[in-house]
Amino acid sequence: MSRVVAYFVASIALLALGFSFQNTTIGDIATGGFLALVTPVILAVNDEKVAIRMRWYSVRYRSEMVRISAAYLFRIKIDGKYLLVKGVRFPHYQPVGGVFKVSSKGRSFLAGVGAQDDDLIPIDQTSEADLRIRIRGVHLSRFYKWFDGRTGREDAPWREFQEELIATSILPEAVFPYILHEYHGRVVDRIRFSPYADSREVIMADVYELLPTREQEDALRLTLSAQCNEFGWFTSEEIRRRGVLPGTPNFVPIAEHAQKIV
Repeated sequence: MSRVVAYFVASIALLALGFSFQNTTIGDIATGGFLALVTPVILAVNDEKVAIRMRWYSVRYRSEMVRISAAYLFRIKIDGKYLLVKGVRFPHYQPVGGVFKVSSKGRSFLAGVGAQDDDLIPIDQTSEADLRIRIRGVHLSRFYKWFDGRTGREDAPWREFQEELIATSILPEAVFPYILHEYHGRVVDRIRFSPYADSREVIMADVYELLPTREQEDALRLTLSAQCNEFGWFTSEEIRRRGVLPGTPNFVPIAEHAQKIV
């Protein structure tokens, strides 16, 4: 918690300085500094809360097998709408993204905690090395500490962006030779029993926000009016209501986890 405390103290000091020098350059700098620090404070506090929760789960569900699915999602927003793509395995619209992959070093760690491959989704060439596993509950805290350390697992969201938007020609490769993105936070659902998995499960997702260049933003905007079954642009209300809006004749199924990017 020392990092959180340090950020908190610095943030309060900058905010106080900003109030002391209102309508001055010093005040503007202090206020900007406060805003720059308060975001990491919020993220750090959230991470610590999740870590504490995982320690509790390790005790409460120590003897049970728990399913874990860890993914990353892209928030791509233009003119108040969010870009969603049609899923391959399930016929609904969802954020660009997918399950993290693990490296050989990561597989070694997972073997050390007795992790088993999850069979809810068939393992094939596409899903091989996905961070979708089952482990004994007693190892949940240790797993989360490893996951949060980012060693031994995929740590960049480019792969799914390229596969879902560039390789499919939804976006032009020439305009997207690279992307800039910003980490927006982590959403870890509370442990729950899944009838589909026939076990308790923990679903977690790191959310990244695309920061397009001017040219990339123009390319994205050109797709707003495109008539294509493979992707669509949706408002926050449409996403929260899973594609169902009163008084509209058409229903577009939207995945529940799409709400994590709104």
